[in-house]
Amino acid sequence: MSGIELFTVVRVIGNNVVMVTGGKKESEYVILGKGIGFGAKIGGTIASDDKRIEKLFRLEDREQWSQAHHLLEEFDPQVMEITDQILNLIGQEFPGTLNDKVYLALPSHIQFTIYRIRKGMDIINPFLEETRISFPKEYDIAAKAAELIGKTFDIEVPEDEIGFLTYHVYSAVSHVPVGHLVKASNVVGSLVRYIEEERQVAFDRGSMDYVRLLMHLRFSVDRMLNQEIHVDNPFAEQIRSKFTQEYGLATRLAGMMEKELGKKVPESEVCFLAMHLYRLFTGRLQQKNQPREES
Repeated sequence: MSGIELFTVVRVIGNNVVMVTGGKKESEYVILGKGIGFGAKIGGTIASDDKRIEKLFRLEDREQWSQAHHLLEEFDPQVMEITDQILNLIGQEFPGTLNDKVYLALPSHIQFTIYRIRKGMDIINPFLEETRISFPKEYDIAAKAAELIGKTFDIEVPEDEIGFLTYHVYSAVSHVPVGHLVKASNVVGSLVRYIEEERQVAFDRGSMDYVRLLMHLRFSVDRMLNQEIHVDNPFAEQIRSKFTQEYGLATRLAGMMEKELGKKVPESEVCFLAMHLYRLFTGRLQQKNQPREES
């Protein structure tokens, strides 16, 4: 029995979910596993070597414990079952430890989505195209998840909802909060609109120009949100002097990012953005000036 921890059952949420206390750290946990709650009783114990345990995660504070109590009690058992299937899909494509928060956030999101669809409420996602481009693998998993939800609950899950599910898939594997992803998408959308207005262009949302711009802006915003170390740009001085218009535009875009994210954009990031803008608009100009082949 050495090394085996015992957990005391506090609440049985369903056949596959129980809330417990105990272990070596005398903490509060949620245990997920097929049949883990079947026959379990409050005050009973579950050993850490129980083969039914698929996931055990610790609730870090009293507020989280209280929230988990409320959420798990409200979840439809079918929602928990479908969540388990979706998490299995994610695990197959992205081996590794998933973000603990997904075990509460995803079923909560799914249950609310089902409610909205059944009530005829519109689900509108202004970031759908940007999400599809930025997270293609996660989007594919989200599309499969939407299909599972639709079949299980006999509803039609709109494509806009697939975009929102994509955030939860990405958050599960990257450990980046969903709120950060939504904020990043909102900022990127604002930057693209500003560039289009400033340069009086309209990007074809399916074009490579748009995809490259979107990805560059997305990576830049993500680096700011995640506080990644920025590498010095050895061509900064040349960029400032040679690409003056693009550098000016990049500086204004950086100002928008700083205002939205509350963080200083490093000069190296501004120069990288200016260089990208120069390549983007030079390439568009060359394409525009290319003589068309006679048919």
